[in-house]
Amino acid sequence: MNTSLNTNLNTSLNTSLNTSLKNGKICITTLEFPPDVGGVGESVSRIAKLLTHEGYEVHVAVFRSKQRLVPDGVRRQASCKTTLQEGIHVHRIQSAAREAVPEIQDFFSEVYFYLRQLHERHSFDVFHAFFLNETGYVTTLLAKEFNVPVINSVRGSDLHKHIFNPKTHGQIAWMLDNSSWTTFVSRDLQRRAIALVPNVRSKSSAFWNSIVPFEFAPLPKPALLAQRSGIVIGSTGRFRDKKGIEYLLQACAKLSHEIPLTLLLVGDFVDKERAYWEQQVRSSGIGDRLCVTGIISREEALSYLPHLDIYAIPSLHDGCPNAMLEAMLAGCPVVGSKVDAIGEILADGTSGLVVEPANVEELTQALRQLVTQPTLRQRLGKGARQKVLTELAPTVEKANWLTVYHHILQSQTDDARPNLAIV
Repeated sequence: MNTSLNTNLNTSLNTSLNTSLKNGKICITTLEFPPDVGGVGESVSRIAKLLTHEGYEVHVAVFRSKQRLVPDGVRRQASCKTTLQEGIHVHRIQSAAREAVPEIQDFFSEVYFYLRQLHERHSFDVFHAFFLNETGYVTTLLAKEFNVPVINSVRGSDLHKHIFNPKTHGQIAWMLDNSSWTTFVSRDLQRRAIALVPNVRSKSSAFWNSIVPFEFAPLPKPALLAQRSGIVIGSTGRFRDKKGIEYLLQACAKLSHEIPLTLLLVGDFVDKERAYWEQQVRSSGIGDRLCVTGIISREEALSYLPHLDIYAIPSLHDGCPNAMLEAMLAGCPVVGSKVDAIGEILADGTSGLVVEPANVEELTQALRQLVTQPTLRQRLGKGARQKVLTELAPTVEKANWLTVYHHILQSQTDDARPNLAIV
């Protein structure tokens, strides 16, 4: 994957626009932002910081339709509360609660009202929506009305799941067609968008997330590990439909008859699917070989990674999961499915093993390979860490984002539209 987009173009744009585009005002819209927990929030925070460091004035507007639902009896007026977080202007928009279950259209109407107020006050040079569903439509509509360029960033479920909802399909296609630029975290996602709206090909780019290096050594060893026996195969996150955990349960149950092992799930199953997962655990036959930590802090979750023998991510679709990058940084050998950025990052076979999604036999064989070959585990673990430190370094992602932003802002002043697309 060409993560640098276009090196020569990037160099020339950085030189010519370094002065003229400094202090441009950017408004990013997102479903979450720290201290909210979630991969999208982490990505937005990372990108907002790098843009701030480059001299842009960055505003982040945070809103989510789930937040319109309040406990029975609670009533409140709409609001937009602004704070400054590490030099970033964070605007948290909250809709009014005038009835027991506020209508979704009322929520978005109020979000639009506050976004428009923010634009009229700050005169943004670019809008940037993360995740097409929810944030993308209201942001793109406002940008088009005020003739401001808009970037939409596709993260995963917006094109893997929400595109199949008849209520949102038309909006998503309209957003793709009307975006000034669209970014994707995998080629799979870009390919689907082009199938839906062919002109996306000439105004989009695909590049992976990055991860900021940090040290695991100061983190305490989790006490729970002392109770585990055999090879420890682990996975991390909020386990739900797209994660493919049922296939991992089955594969580990098979292997447990051959080799002493523990399947350690660092996190928990999402509440709405809990009955399904309880049934899957029972039917897999994995028994006491399974350990689920439950929801824990991010620091606690990270502390498990250096102690895993194998990290498994058998997702059915997953964008570019930060959880896998954290495991690679910890030096875990990874078994992942051939979907989205998981398959792209691990495809060379030097940092992990790739299997077809939903294929229990392939997953079992790949795990068996690593369980029985400690030398291979060590080699792939080193390869995984080296890959994230080089190809998924923040400097690479920074160069990609600056190229996109420079191009969009340059397009406001002249007709130059260089081809940055990656297919």
